[in-house]
Amino acid sequence: QVQLVESGGGLVQAGGSLRLSCAASGIIFRIYAMGWYRQAPGKQRELVARITSDSSTSYADSVKGRFTISRDNAKNTVYLQMNSLKPEDTAVYYCNAVLVVNGRYDYWGQGTQVTVSS
Repeated sequence: QVQLVESGGGLVQAGGSLRLSCAASGIIFRIYAMGWYRQAPGKQRELVARITSDSSTSYADSVKGRFTISRDNAKNTVYLQMNSLKPEDTAVYYCNAVLVVNGRYDYWGQGTQVTVSS
């Protein structure tokens, strides 16, 4: 069965850094596009960053220049390096794996809490 397991969340002061990891199992990781989403209380889930199977990346405007997404296909893991964190980055961060071929295959992790104090 497919599992996406996030780790690395926590409490950090504004201006600090965190690195999130998402370890995938049960999928052919290298062919999936991977993404990080976040959901703050009372808000909709939003895309933070995305990396395709060929490692092309894209970011939400709110995190450009501060966050970096990367992947290690040998470890079946995607990362989100978050620098210069702001209180508005506080949210539950979710890992997502997507493959569109003969249908759509879409998987989610359980989420990890990131709290940025001012």
